[in-house]
Amino acid sequence: MAVFNPKDRVIECKIVYYGPGRSGKTTNLEYIFKAGKKYTNSDMVSINTKGDRTLFFDFLPIGLGKIRGCDIKVQLYTVPGQAKYSSTRKLVLKNVDGVVFVADSLEIQRKANFLSLKDLQQNLAEQNMNIFEIPLVIQYNKRDLGEQGIPIMPVEVMERDLNSKLNVPSFEASAVKGKGVGDTLKKCLVLTLRDLQKELKWSE
Repeated sequence: MAVFNPKDRVIECKIVYYGPGRSGKTTNLEYIFKAGKKYTNSDMVSINTKGDRTLFFDFLPIGLGKIRGCDIKVQLYTVPGQAKYSSTRKLVLKNVDGVVFVADSLEIQRKANFLSLKDLQQNLAEQNMNIFEIPLVIQYNKRDLGEQGIPIMPVEVMERDLNSKLNVPSFEASAVKGKGVGDTLKKCLVLTLRDLQKELKWSE
């Protein structure tokens, strides 16, 4: 849930990158942080866990307008994808305003993608949030690996597995190369800010 700071006229919202372990959530945030230095006024904080990391930093999306004359500040987070870090994912997901689900295109990760999306749905439900209503974008990451002869799933298969019921915007990406990273974030920001505007309108 977004936080309004009346003193500074700033609305703070939270976007979380979710997905199975090693799908590229951290790589997305690292690319955004490096490419968008002028849009952040904070350092990237990294909480290391064995085999995975939680990252977060503040991001200032210039050019997307204001809400009620207030500037927008976005907190971008990743969650550790491995099953044993379930409690950390729940904590990071608390009061989330928008989600980017980073799916791994590797064939061997097909089940992991499905289980992670189910985990997201359950964790949102525990907070009385609906995966069908929250601003959500799906990213099909690691598409570049197919060019290296590594078996990846066709996008059509991933759409059927993950997006046939949700029907949310989706993007092909290679977070390592930065391809699709900006488009994914921008769409999630637009959906999130649009949702916040509706919430504020109803609260009047």
